[in-house]
Amino acid sequence: MASTLRSPRVLQRLASRASRTGTTRILTGASQRPTSAPVLVSCICVRCHLRASSTITVSIPTTPSLRQRHRQHQHQNRSFATTSRRQASKPASETASIPNRPDTTTHYTIFPQTLPNGPPPASPFTIDLPTLRREFLQLQNTLHPDKYPPGPMKQEAEALSARINEAYRTLADPLLRGQYLLKEMHGIDVTAEDGAGQHPMDPELLTEVMDVQEAIEEVGDGPEAEKAIEEMKTENEARVRGCVEALAGAFDGGDVEAARGECVRLKFWVSVGEGLREWEPGMGGIRLVH
Repeated sequence: MASTLRSPRVLQRLASRASRTGTTRILTGASQRPTSAPVLVSCICVRCHLRASSTITVSIPTTPSLRQRHRQHQHQNRSFATTSRRQASKPASETASIPNRPDTTTHYTIFPQTLPNGPPPASPFTIDLPTLRREFLQLQNTLHPDKYPPGPMKQEAEALSARINEAYRTLADPLLRGQYLLKEMHGIDVTAEDGAGQHPMDPELLTEVMDVQEAIEEVGDGPEAEKAIEEMKTENEARVRGCVEALAGAFDGGDVEAARGECVRLKFWVSVGEGLREWEPGMGGIRLVH
C-alpha cells in the first residue's frame, strides 16, 4: 500500500500540471485513471483547496493607525519648529515694521487728529492749517528715516516720509486740495492735458483773465509801474480768496460741477498771482498756466 501512495510533493506537482491543462485529477490513496467525463473543478488539488478554504482573510483598515497619526504629528511639529527657527534667525530689521505707521489710504486718513471725519462733505473743505502743520511735524519726527539703520525699515520710513510730505503739501494748498478731491473722489482731472476740451472754460472768465493780462503788459517801465503792479496783486489776492470761498461752499454742499468750475477759475487766478510776483520792470506781460 505504501507503494501506491503518492507523496504530498508529487500531489502538488500533479495539481499544478492539471491547472495548466484545465482539468484536475482527484487522487486517492491508490493510483486511478481519470473518468471518461473529466470533471472541471477549481484547478487546485484537494489539499490546496482545503488550505484555501481554511484561510482567513483579514481586511486592513484604510484609516491611519494611532502610531501613524503620531508620526505625522511629530513630522508637522518638526516642520513648524524648523520654520520658526528660520524666522527667528532673521535680523530684527527684516521682520520688524515701522511703529505707529499712519493709514495712507488717502491724504485725509494720514492726519486723523486734524481731519477725523475725512474729506468733504463729511468734513468742511476749509482746514485749520496750524493744526495740520503740528500733526505733520509730529509724524515726520516719528517716521524720520535717520532714526532707522540701513535696511528695509529705513527704506519704509523714507517712502512714508515722502508720502506724508505729498499729502501735507496737497492739503495745505486750496487749489491742490480741490484738484485732489475732484480727481480722487469724483474722477474729474482738471489738470489733464486735454482738460480744456473736457472741461471748457467759462467765456466770462476767459475775457476777464485776458483783460488782466493786457493791463499788465501796458504797465511799462516807469516809476508808476511798480505801484500799478502792487495794486494788481491786491486785486488778484481778493479774487483768489473769493474763489477759495466759493470752492469750499461747493464741496461742502456736495455740488461737484460747481466745484469743478471754481477749481478751474482758481487755477487761472493763482497763475496770475504767480506772474505778478515774478514781474520786473521791462518784463512786459506774464505767462499764464492754463
